[in-house]
Amino acid sequence: MDNAQLKPIIERYEAASFSVTRRFNALVQDKLPADMTREQVSMIRYLSLNVVSTSSELAQAFCVGKSSITSIITKLVDKNLIYRKPDQQDRRVTHLVLTEEGKRVAEEFGQLISDTIGHYISDFSDEDAIQFIETFEALAARLK
Repeated sequence: MDNAQLKPIIERYEAASFSVTRRFNALVQDKLPADMTREQVSMIRYLSLNVVSTSSELAQAFCVGKSSITSIITKLVDKNLIYRKPDQQDRRVTHLVLTEEGKRVAEEFGQLISDTIGHYISDFSDEDAIQFIETFEALAARLK
C-alpha cells in the first residue's frame, strides 16, 4: 500500500481507536471497585488469562517500565489479589498468581467487559464481528 492510501487509513484508525478507548474507559470507570485503578484491574484480567506471569512479562505486555509494574504489583499483593510464587527451578524468577479474591475480581470485571462490549458487538453480523476481531488480532500480533 502506498503512502497516499495509507495516510487516511491511519488517520481513521487513530480517530476510531481514540474514540473506542475513551468511551469504553468512561463506561467502565464508574463500575470499577472503589479502591482499584483501571491499570490494576487490567493486570488482574491479564493474569486471569495468562495464569502465571512474571513482572517482566507484565511490563512487556503493558508497555511500561519494570518500576511501574513493581508498584502496581505491590498494591495488588497488599490488597490480597495476587501473590508472588518463587519458581522451583530458577530462584531468580518470581511468578505472579491470582489469589481466590483476585480470581473473583477478574471474573467480575470480565463479566463487566462482556456486558459492555458485547452490547455493541452484538449489533454486528456474525461475519462482520469475526472479520473485525481477526483483523484486530492480526494488528496486535504485528505490534508484538
